[in-house]
Amino acid sequence: MNLFKKFIADDSGATAIEYGLIAALVAVVVIAALTLLGGQLTDTFCSIADSLAGEGGAGGDCAAEG
Repeated sequence: MNLFKKFIADDSGATAIEYGLIAALVAVVVIAALTLLGGQLTDTFCSIADSLAGEGGAGGDCAAEG
């Protein structure tokens, strides 16, 4: 009977589940943000890459896009 009471009172599993839910929520937010901002980030990095390559340099994939 004491073992059953200890099992019912133990909440360490609930804490692990809460941390798992928080991690899943953070992952969803990060994925959503990257999906929404992905095109803008690509444009920004391509602009930086083109600037670093210079006018005569090899622009790579970004030069062919825009």
